[in-house]
Amino acid sequence: MAQQQQGGGGVAMMSRNPSYYYSGEAELEGTAVQRQDSLYRDASRAGAQVHAQEGWARTLRLAFQCFGVLYGDIGTSPLYVYSTTFNEGGIRHTDDLLGVLSLVVYSFLLFTIIKYVYIALRANDDGDGGTFALYSLLSRHANVSLLPNQQAEDQLHMSKSSSLRRPPVQRLASTAEERALWVKHLLENSRPVRISLFLLTILATAMVISDACLTPAISVLSAVAGLKEKAPHLNTEQVVWVTVGILVVLFAVQRFGTDKVGYLFAPVVLLWLLLIGGVGVYNLAAHDVGVLRAFNPKYIVDYFRRNGRHGWVSLGGVLLCFTGTEALFADLGCFSVRSIQLSFALGLVPAVLLAYAGQAAFLRKYPEQVGDAFYASTPQVLFWPTLVLALAASVIGSQAMISCAFATISHSQAMGCFPRVKIVHTSSRYQGQVYIPEINFLLGAAACVVTLAARDTVVIGEAHGICVVLVMLITTLLLTVVMLLVWRVNVWWVAVFALVFASTESVYLSSVLYKFLHGGYIPVAMSAVMMAVMGVWHYVHVRRYKYEMERTVSPERVKELMAASNLQRVPGVGLFYTDLVQGIPPVFPHLIDKIPSIHTVLLFVSIKHLPVPHVDPSERFLFRQVEPQEHKLFRCVARYGYRDRLDDAKDFVSSLVERLQYYVRDVNLYGGAAANPKVSYPSSRCDSMAKSASYAERLQLQRARSVAMQQSHSLHQQPPLPLGQLLQYSSSTGDQFRRSVLYAEEMLTPAESFSEMQASGRQLMAVAVKMSLEEMARIEEEQRFIQREMDKGVVFILGESEVVARPHSSLLKKLVVNYAYSFLRRNCRQGHKMLAIPRSQLLKVGMSYEI
Repeated sequence: MAQQQQGGGGVAMMSRNPSYYYSGEAELEGTAVQRQDSLYRDASRAGAQVHAQEGWARTLRLAFQCFGVLYGDIGTSPLYVYSTTFNEGGIRHTDDLLGVLSLVVYSFLLFTIIKYVYIALRANDDGDGGTFALYSLLSRHANVSLLPNQQAEDQLHMSKSSSLRRPPVQRLASTAEERALWVKHLLENSRPVRISLFLLTILATAMVISDACLTPAISVLSAVAGLKEKAPHLNTEQVVWVTVGILVVLFAVQRFGTDKVGYLFAPVVLLWLLLIGGVGVYNLAAHDVGVLRAFNPKYIVDYFRRNGRHGWVSLGGVLLCFTGTEALFADLGCFSVRSIQLSFALGLVPAVLLAYAGQAAFLRKYPEQVGDAFYASTPQVLFWPTLVLALAASVIGSQAMISCAFATISHSQAMGCFPRVKIVHTSSRYQGQVYIPEINFLLGAAACVVTLAARDTVVIGEAHGICVVLVMLITTLLLTVVMLLVWRVNVWWVAVFALVFASTESVYLSSVLYKFLHGGYIPVAMSAVMMAVMGVWHYVHVRRYKYEMERTVSPERVKELMAASNLQRVPGVGLFYTDLVQGIPPVFPHLIDKIPSIHTVLLFVSIKHLPVPHVDPSERFLFRQVEPQEHKLFRCVARYGYRDRLDDAKDFVSSLVERLQYYVRDVNLYGGAAANPKVSYPSSRCDSMAKSASYAERLQLQRARSVAMQQSHSLHQQPPLPLGQLLQYSSSTGDQFRRSVLYAEEMLTPAESFSEMQASGRQLMAVAVKMSLEEMARIEEEQRFIQREMDKGVVFILGESEVVARPHSSLLKKLVVNYAYSFLRRNCRQGHKMLAIPRSQLLKVGMSYEI
């Protein structure tokens, strides 16, 4: 059904809905234009995202704030890397320290610096990062979505944001373009590939959420364990409970948001990095500066030759040196690529590498201290400042992962892959900073349970490692597709990238999976639950959408319902919410059947989240009128990006009615329906002509309108001025109005109509001038009518459909739909609460769907 809708849906709908299509050949300057339902296509279009050139002052300010949000997790890794790496049997040979340090240096260089900071950050989705942002980026270049609310025409949509433009100076080779088309064809036409891509994305999302439980546990527990240095009488039980207490406080303050955290704790993390870097320099000078030989990669070979299987197993501890990179990528939305690269290269990298080198120098002299290498290598005079800063930095590092989990869940919910939860925007400046109370409670409870159950950083480290390396491996696979489809990089460079990173990450993954029963099962179990929740929700969401799409109400059926003798029109405006973008939902006849009355003005409103971070408010709403026009039925699509905040009910209605009035004006004024029935310029945006017409053209149109309005007031009973007399105010365009008939097609949006048909812009003004004064008065009256109905009251109508499996479905499908999905739906946030609809203005319509 989805394929049929995409491939031939336009023709089928043309025969069913004549209000969207016009008879006769549609030609524009000799070129035939295919007729299509523009509301359907425009609903998936995003406006241009404008980004001003970032100055150095802003870059430096953002670079400073990066320390408070992004680097807490990576910066606190020296607390536990050596103790986790050498947890089995300790240090067998002092040269093993050189091998491990060399592994740390080159792993940090390869994965964190090269892959994430200088490659992955470029693959941002208009400023947003993370695995789901990569999936959204691919969705904007190929129809990989499993939800059939797009059609084949969506492939024409390419984001206009600067982050996705390929360099205009370089002409891409035809082979690269053909390869990109082949990848696009494979993604769009192979259902197994699309399902695999979706499953990989939600697996990475589930791992990030699991990591948000493990990062606070291991970071805070490692920092608190330093108390044993000054208080040897403390036992493990007491350290664990102190950690739990700090975790409770950490999750309790999440509701205040990361905006304040970034400003408050950037100096703390900066002091922490200066401290560990300075201690590293001290240890190098005091113990063994010769460990800097580890920058020679030959010590890696020697390490594996000497230790064999033990060296391979120890990679599970080495990979903890680059934990937090996934949070760095996912939290990109609050910063810029240049600010991250600057602060990372000049601040984080030197401090962290000096800390690892200093601990290695200390352990060369005192290998028995490997279990508590960080605090043992810290000078006694700096112990208490180090402990306090370690606790603070651990909390900040945990904050970064928790914020990353919130942003990821918010994104996945907007794309229909997560049950509805309450999303609180904690910052007026950064729309991507959110807080989710339900998820915060579950994450906090899980972190406390993991801490109480594991009681040791080694066990949590094994679990933590699986999350890190799996997310990195999935990111590598998605980046490979981005390189082929979006960037169109030379295939040999793509092969090198995939081979190097996929092979090395697979080695790390095999190492952590070896200790699966020693803690690795924890994130796998948590991720399996999260994947089940996301998979069930998305599966039923897609099936329900297809069910409604197959049963859309035909125009003939709508006319029958509206012509029924027992149908009453109630004063006011009704907003009928539906997920369906393609037409009238099947629950509408059900409403008429049960309650034979509808409002004087009725709009079928679809809230649609596009695979872009933000949609400009001026391009939020798209409208089409349902025929016949006298019934005042409209279809509306309200488009949001996955980072956009949903408006509350009052503001939403105010904006919607305002844009509807613009639409009524534009569709009559630019369409000239009465003056020339063959001409139609349906406008989906406010002042669409003004955006593309030149200043002179807009001035001429205003003058023509002014003349017409003066005629309306002074000579109301007389016929309108002749067209030629009005056109004296537009002397430079008179010749171009002659012998021209323009057929504007529904395929073109107003912006395209006026920008791509520059020569016809003056023709549009002629059409506006030709309108009679009575028609202008009629347009104004229709606008005032809508405003009066709004003043009488607005009612929100929600279709609460109950979804059940068909009687002859398989047992698995019945379990998924009738029990698992039903449980999630009953316990998630209700639709009217998500839309902030007052209960006094709410009307629910129930209907049962068998899928």
